[in-house]
Amino acid sequence: MTRDGVWAAPGRVNIIGEHTDYNGGYMLPIALPHTVSCTATGRADDTVRVCSLQQRSGAVSAPLARLDDLSITGWARYPLGVVHEFQRRGYPVSGVDLTLDGNVPAGAGLSSSAAVECAVGVALRDMFAPEISDAELVDITHAAENDYVGVPSGILDQSAAIYCTAGHALFLDAKTGAREQVPFDLAASELALLVVDTNAPHQLVGGEYAERRAQCERAAAELGVELLREITDPAAIDRLGDPVLRRRARHVVTENARVLDVVDLLEAGDDPRLIGPALSAAHASLRDDFEVSTDELDTAVEIACATGAYGARMVGGGFGGSIIALVDAAAVDTIAATIGDGFRARNFAPPRSFVAIASAGARRIG
Repeated sequence: MTRDGVWAAPGRVNIIGEHTDYNGGYMLPIALPHTVSCTATGRADDTVRVCSLQQRSGAVSAPLARLDDLSITGWARYPLGVVHEFQRRGYPVSGVDLTLDGNVPAGAGLSSSAAVECAVGVALRDMFAPEISDAELVDITHAAENDYVGVPSGILDQSAAIYCTAGHALFLDAKTGAREQVPFDLAASELALLVVDTNAPHQLVGGEYAERRAQCERAAAELGVELLREITDPAAIDRLGDPVLRRRARHVVTENARVLDVVDLLEAGDDPRLIGPALSAAHASLRDDFEVSTDELDTAVEIACATGAYGARMVGGGFGGSIIALVDAAAVDTIAATIGDGFRARNFAPPRSFVAIASAGARRIG
């Protein structure tokens, strides 16, 4: 088995397909060039020690045998949760030092937490259990976030971090597990995907995300299906008596249709500018039907579209974080600066912008 080394896993941005994963639906993420690295070194004892160069609280150490009942909170719970899940499944993990570093913006809706989990996951797999498949590694890291951290998320983030390839978006079917690499080369069309981090951090451990998931589950039950993915006709949701459940279900049903439309356009080799209206429609749906947007996100989307973007939307779980905007490559700086001016005029925190390039998934780097 491999001993000691450095592994990395990327953040992700979802082109389209938000809040569909836990409803058995479709998603289309890309991996970002921004990564979290994990330097893993074996120990002679049965202690796991985790350290993050981005955290001032210092290292956290714990006996491997106590991971199940420790009351550790905060950032350390993410890497420790992955170690615990390896153990829970019977894999022979021994003492290890895990040092994390990275440049995925935390709290920006770009899945820095899954990048941590998957960087640790590929390190532990290579060191202790190389027989683990990518599919099981996605399941391990996803279970760590659901069960150990307590975030009831779907499989989108971990799947993107493990499966994405450079130059492609990853078409995912959460119900069947099917996946497909879809060419995504905006530069060839003189386009760019501008990401704007609004600097309004989100916290998915809170109750809002879990509430949305529970509402979707209630809507599915009232419609007589296991998952909202099974509803393909938006008119079917009119049977729901609760207007809130109707709005939540309408977002999921229409978002699944938008993902399929975008995939069809990209696979046909059509002008990528044509996906812009779907992005903007997705934002309106997330804002009005799923109610997970914020003033900062709405402002960034509105300014981007008014300044020449072909489409724009919030990304991630919502309640803060980032937007994406499909723009001409030559207009990136102008649109980013105009959003910054708009934020200053509204006394919002200064946003941060960068161009997202479809990049590689988790891997060993040293």
